Amino acid sequence: MKKTIFLLTALLSFTILFSQSETITITGKVIDKSNGAPLEFATVSLSDAETSQLVNGGITDFDGNFELRVPPGTYDIKFEFISFKSVTLSNQAFTRNTQIPSVTLEMDAASLDEVVIRAETTEVQVRLDKKIYNIGKDLTTRGATVGDALSNVPSVSVDIEGAISLRGNENVRILINGKPSAIAGFGDTDALTQLPADAIDRVEVITSPSARYDAEGTAGILNIILKKEKTLGFNGSVTLSGGVPANNGISTNLNLRTNKFNIFNTSGYSYRKFPGNANFENTFEDGDFSRTLEDREFDRKRTGFNTNLGVEYFLTESSSITASGFLRISDGDDETRTDTRKFTGSDLAEQSLRKERETEEDTRYQFSLNYINKFNDQGHQLTADLQYENSSETENSFITEQNTFPNTMAFPSEDIITKEDQNEYLVQVDYVLPIGENAQFEAGYRGDFENEITDYSLFEENLEIGDFELNELLTNIFDYSENVNALYTQYGNKFGKFSFLLGLRMENTQLKGKLSSELTEEELSEVFGVNIDTDFDKNYLGLFPTVNLIYELAENENVTLGYNRRINRPRGWFINPFPSRSSVTNVFQGNPDLDPAYASAFDLGYLKRFGKFTLTSSIYFQYETDAFERVQIRTGQTVNGIEVVRTIPINLSTNQRIGAEAGFLYNPTKWLRMNGSFNFFRFETDGTFEGIDYGATNTSWFTRFSSKVSLPAKIDFQTNMFYRGPSENSQTKSDGIFSINLALSKELFNDNASLSINVSDLLNSRKRSSFTQGVGFTSDSEFQWRERQITASFTYRFNQQKNQRDRRDRQQNGNGDDFEGGDF
Repeated sequence: MKKTIFLLTALLSFTILFSQSETITITGKVIDKSNGAPLEFATVSLSDAETSQLVNGGITDFDGNFELRVPPGTYDIKFEFISFKSVTLSNQAFTRNTQIPSVTLEMDAASLDEVVIRAETTEVQVRLDKKIYNIGKDLTTRGATVGDALSNVPSVSVDIEGAISLRGNENVRILINGKPSAIAGFGDTDALTQLPADAIDRVEVITSPSARYDAEGTAGILNIILKKEKTLGFNGSVTLSGGVPANNGISTNLNLRTNKFNIFNTSGYSYRKFPGNANFENTFEDGDFSRTLEDREFDRKRTGFNTNLGVEYFLTESSSITASGFLRISDGDDETRTDTRKFTGSDLAEQSLRKERETEEDTRYQFSLNYINKFNDQGHQLTADLQYENSSETENSFITEQNTFPNTMAFPSEDIITKEDQNEYLVQVDYVLPIGENAQFEAGYRGDFENEITDYSLFEENLEIGDFELNELLTNIFDYSENVNALYTQYGNKFGKFSFLLGLRMENTQLKGKLSSELTEEELSEVFGVNIDTDFDKNYLGLFPTVNLIYELAENENVTLGYNRRINRPRGWFINPFPSRSSVTNVFQGNPDLDPAYASAFDLGYLKRFGKFTLTSSIYFQYETDAFERVQIRTGQTVNGIEVVRTIPINLSTNQRIGAEAGFLYNPTKWLRMNGSFNFFRFETDGTFEGIDYGATNTSWFTRFSSKVSLPAKIDFQTNMFYRGPSENSQTKSDGIFSINLALSKELFNDNASLSINVSDLLNSRKRSSFTQGVGFTSDSEFQWRERQITASFTYRFNQQKNQRDRRDRQQNGNGDDFEGGDF
C-alpha cells in the first residue's frame, strides 16, 4: 500500500512538473492613443491572477510589439509607459498561443507636469567623497562647450584665459569618466573648448577625494561624466549653432541600445573666432627707457572636429565589455599685433610694431577598453581598464618686427617651429566587495605612464643675405616622462546615521627629463639665470591617506568631514627651461629643478533641504609644502633696447589656504528657479628666492547667481551672473571681474526641438586688470582673452519624447547620501 501511494505521488508530481514546463506565447502591440504611433520601450508584465505574483515581463520593441512566454493559466496583464496612464487587463485565461488586441495608452497630464518641473532643476547629490551636480537645462550653454558649462558649476571658476580652478585653486585634476583623458587635454584645458556642452551628463566635484582616485591635484578633482543613453532603441539629438564673433558648429548625440549591446556616439564640428586685446605699461628705475607701453590685439581662429564612439557589449546579464575611441582634429590660426612705445621721461623715443602669425595643427586620439563583472546585485564587482592616448601638435610661428618711429628700421624676423608629441598608457583594476548590508571593501591598482617630446627650432633672418638661419643656441629637444604606479585600499561602513570611508593610497612617481641642446649645463645656467639640469631622473614614493565621514542629522540634513593628502606634479611646460617667444620682453620660462608639492586638506560640510530650498556649505583648510609660485624678475638683458622681464615657477616653501563656501538651490514656484553660490578664501605664502622675500597674504572671493523664468508659450529666460573679487599675491594685485550671461529658449515641434539665443559676457567686462611691483620695475596691465559673444542654436531630438527624457532625468538626478564604489 505504501509503495502504491508513493508511486501515485511521484506520478502526480511528475505530471504537475511536466505541465508547468509547457509554455505558451502571448503577443500583442502597444500604441499611443493621441497619434496612433507605436510605443517602444513600454513595459508589459504578467502576474498570477490569484496570487498577484509576477510570472514574466518585458518591453515592447521598435514597433510597439511584445512577446512573452508563460505557462498556461489565468493572468493579470499590466501595460505601463513613462508618464502614461497604466492599463490592466484582469483575469485573462490563456490555454494556447494567443495574440491579444492592440492596447492604447494615453498621457497622464498630472504626472507629466510634476516630472517637467523637477527635471528642470539642477540638483545636488552628496556622497561621502564628492558632490554630484546634474547640469540640468542650462540655457546659457546651448551651442557652448564643456569649458563654458563648467563655469556654471558651484565651487568651480573659469578665468578669462580658460584656466579652470576649484575654490580659487588652479591645481585641479580633470578626469573624463573617472580617468585621465585626451579629451581633457593631458592636463591642459584646450580640448574642453572643442567638446560640446550637450555631451555632459553630470559633473562630480570631488574636494575630498577617496583613495580610489589619483592623488594628483591639490585642489581636488573635477570628474566629467559624458552621456551614454540607458534607454533601449535608437535615439539622439542634433544641434546647430551660429554666433558673432564666429561661433558656428554642429554636434550630434546618437545612441542605439538593445538587450545585447549599446552603441553611443558624440560628434561635432566647430569654427570659432576669439578676438581679444591686452595692454601693458612697464616702468623702470634705470635702463635705456624709463617707461614702455605695449598694446596688443589678438585675432584667433579655431576649427575642430571631434568624435567619441563607443560600443558596450553585454556578455551576460552581469558582465559587459566596452570599447571606445576618441578623435579630435583641430587647426588654429592666430595673429597677434603688438604696438610698443618707449619713453624717456615723458618724451616718445621709439615706436615699433611686432606681428606674430601662429598656425597650429593638433590631432588627439584615444582608445580604451573596459571590462566589468557584477558578481551580484549588492555591488560586488570587478572592473578593468586599458587606455592608450596620443597627442601630436605642430605650431609654426612667424614673427616680424620693425621700428615705426623715429625711423622704419626692420629687425630680423623669426620663424619658430614647435612639435609636441605625447603618449600615455593607463592600466587600472578596481575590486569592490560589499560586506554585510552596509559595509564595503575596495582595492585596486593603477599605472599611468606618460611621455612628452618637445622639438623646438628657431630660425632667424639674416638681413644681409635675406635667408633664415638656424639658431643652434636656442634650438632644442626636451624629452619628459612621468610614470606613476599606485596601489590603494579603502573600507566604508554605515552604523545608523553615521557613515565613514577610510582609505590609503601608495604612489610611486618617476619624473625623467633630458634636454638636448648645443649649450652646456653651465652655459644654460648662465644664459637663463637658473641652475639647469639637462638630464634628470627623480623618484618619489608617497602615502596618501583619506578619511571621509558623514552624519545624518535628519532625513534631509547631514554633516560631512573629510581629510586627504594630495600631490602636485609639475607639468612639462613648467619644467622646460627654454622661454616662450610670444613676447621678447615679457617671457615665461620653465624650471627643471621643480619638485612636486604636497598638500594636506580638511573639509567640513553641511547640507540641509527645506522643502523647495536646498543649502550646501563647507569650511576648508589646506596646508601645502614646496608650493609652486610664479615670480617675475629682471634679467639685466635688453632686446631692441627694452629690458626683459622673466616669469619663472619655483618651489616657494609653504602655502596655507583657508576658506568657506555656501550654495543654494531654490524653486519657489513652477515658473521660477534660482541657484547661487559664494566662495571666500584666504591664503598665505611664505618663502624666499635669491634673497628676496616673496611671502604674501591674499584674501579673495567669488560668487555666482543664476535664475530661470518659465514664460508662457513654452519660453524660458535665464540669467547667470558671476563676480570674482580682487586678489593679491607676493608681487601682483588683481582687480575684480564681473560678467553676465543671458539666454532665451523656446520649445518647438511638440517639444521635440528647441531654439535658443544666448549672450556671453553681456557687458564685455571679463577683463583681467593687474598691477605688479617688482625689484626696480612695475607693470600695469589689462587683458581680455575673449570679447562678448552672441550665439543662436537649434536642437532637434528624435525618439526622445519630452516626458520620457524628463522622467529619466529625474530618476538619474535622484538624491542620495550613501557612499558608493565603482560608479563609472
